[in-house]
Amino acid sequence: MTTNKNNDKMSREEAGRMGGKATSKNHDKEFYQEIGEKGGEATSKNHDKEFYQEIGEKGGKANNKRNND
Repeated sequence: MTTNKNNDKMSREEAGRMGGKATSKNHDKEFYQEIGEKGGEATSKNHDKEFYQEIGEKGGKANNKRNND
């Protein structure tokens, strides 16, 4: 564990990384599929068609740029 300048306390980034690693040791693929599905459902309730069009365009542009570089 690395520490930062704040009284040798762990940073939020470090704490998040450690928590994520611990979670991955305790859960399987199905767990991540389930929480991803829940997140997708929540997102669809909070956003409209234009939101998805916008992120689709961004993804397409990013892929196009990556493929042309």
